[in-house]
Amino acid sequence: MDWLQVVILSILQGLTEFLPISSSAHLILVPELTGWRDQGLAFDVALHLGSLAAVVTYFRHELTRMTAAWLASLGGKRGDPDARLAWWVALATLPVCAFGYVFHDAVAQGMRSPLLMAATLIGFGLLLAYADWGRHDGRSEYRLTLRDALIIGFAQALALIPGTSRSGITITAALLLGLSREGAARFSFLLSIPVIVLAGGLEIVGLLRHPQAIDWTALLLGTLLSGLSAYLCIHYFLAFIRRIGMQPFVVYRLVLGGWLLWAFWP
Repeated sequence: MDWLQVVILSILQGLTEFLPISSSAHLILVPELTGWRDQGLAFDVALHLGSLAAVVTYFRHELTRMTAAWLASLGGKRGDPDARLAWWVALATLPVCAFGYVFHDAVAQGMRSPLLMAATLIGFGLLLAYADWGRHDGRSEYRLTLRDALIIGFAQALALIPGTSRSGITITAALLLGLSREGAARFSFLLSIPVIVLAGGLEIVGLLRHPQAIDWTALLLGTLLSGLSAYLCIHYFLAFIRRIGMQPFVVYRLVLGGWLLWAFWP
């Protein structure tokens, strides 16, 4: 990998992991459009570690409270909102684990078509627009119910299809359930933590099965750039959506999806 490829892929991963525009679509398309060789599993693991470090660092205070409250709930203490939120994050992660286990090979091998990504970018982009325009109750992530968490969890499983966007579909589902924009985004970001851990774990297993020569300098730079861009993305995204909403991301999805249809239509 040359340095330009390292820098572009790292920043792209950090930004698109949390924006509702599909990181998988971008990371599939960039090598296809540039002719770059696949970056390899080791580099993918490094980028995921950077994104994970960013979201854990940003939500470190919330995660500390949630962990302590969740452990206390195992001892019988009930009613703590932080414990409840921790349980909702765990339960909402189960659907993507189940569907990912069953459909992993089908998704990896048969759903990387640019035309499919165009359809999901446009279709779920329009759904995000509808959800953002709708009436919201202004609920925060702490006012989620078990039903809400499960619906958002099943919506998250749709992100296995490239172009859907994990953050996009979970934010959409949360908005449709009445959460505020900020509450929807914050819950989506908290949900990303177990998902990134699981995805990174699968990549590490694949790396152990098929060892590769490792460029440690590229990996360290990739982790740093991915983490820094992801942290800045989370911070400014939350501030941005309070004032403007999701419509700029909807427009971006529609433009990108339209371009893919034009470029790859047979």
